[in-house]
Amino acid sequence: MALLKDQPCKFYFLNVQKASSFLSDDMMVVSSSATVYKTLVDAAKTSIENIIVKLKQKFKNEEHQFFSIVDYDNFTDAIQQCVVKHHIDLIVMGTKGASGLQKVLFGSNTVRVINRCTTPLLAIPSGCKYQKLKKIAFTANHIELYTTKTLATLSNILKSYQAKLTILHLADSNTIAHKRADNMTFLETHFPDAAHEYIDVVDKDIVDTISTYMKDQNFNMLAMVKKPHSFLERLVHSYTEEKIAYGFDLPFLVLTNPES
Repeated sequence: MALLKDQPCKFYFLNVQKASSFLSDDMMVVSSSATVYKTLVDAAKTSIENIIVKLKQKFKNEEHQFFSIVDYDNFTDAIQQCVVKHHIDLIVMGTKGASGLQKVLFGSNTVRVINRCTTPLLAIPSGCKYQKLKKIAFTANHIELYTTKTLATLSNILKSYQAKLTILHLADSNTIAHKRADNMTFLETHFPDAAHEYIDVVDKDIVDTISTYMKDQNFNMLAMVKKPHSFLERLVHSYTEEKIAYGFDLPFLVLTNPES
């Protein structure tokens, strides 16, 4: 709410129910005239409405509208249907990683949405408190060309909050970060005020390297583009099954290519 406090916005709160969540205890409390489905959906709607009431009381923003949606479907399918039906510009998800002692980069739901959805996504780590956006890091690896449409969400955020952008050019054994003139020209034209940093991640842990750099430089958000062979694709597929010391504990913006 605080992130979009100065902008007119419609918020759709989506709660997805699934069959595996129906337990025998649920069956016990259902009246003879009701169904398990209706009982659980009504409970979910009430829960969302209570959240909306609290948000309205806390933020008191006449520019914001709130809607509650409860769906009985596959998690990512429900999100995709909501995106299409309501013309969603940005998906916002809280992410708390895996349960138990293992800490992974993203939770399974977040990974599925990143892999399947074609709408920009903002992942908010558990316990993350809102900070005014002053510094945003955007990773570039120059394998494929970027487009204005792909970077539109990032551009809008930068413009709205007058935030400073630093483009992190990452290079490892699979990527040439320094020598792609057409991409460099595009980035310099699209983000003329951005700073450029070159980071060598050869034989280094990518998550560790980026996370340490962002903490040292006091960044407020990290942005990446989801494309084939990108660092984001490799992170999602490689690190979700891996124990890591720590991951990104800042808002994480996933940009998508609408034409891919």
